[in-house]
Amino acid sequence: MPHTAVMLAAVSEEQGPGDTLRVVLLVALVGAALLAWFLLRGYRNDDNND
Repeated sequence: MPHTAVMLAAVSEEQGPGDTLRVVLLVALVGAALLAWFLLRGYRNDDNND
């Protein structure tokens, strides 16, 4: 029985790159939103650019 518990614990720790991919995806989405905001704010018309 102890061997089974050790094997299940070892397998559960090695689930693959899931956490890393979540972090990379979150950073990419936030970066894309900030880039879009930065680029699109230049096209805003405040009636000051006559």
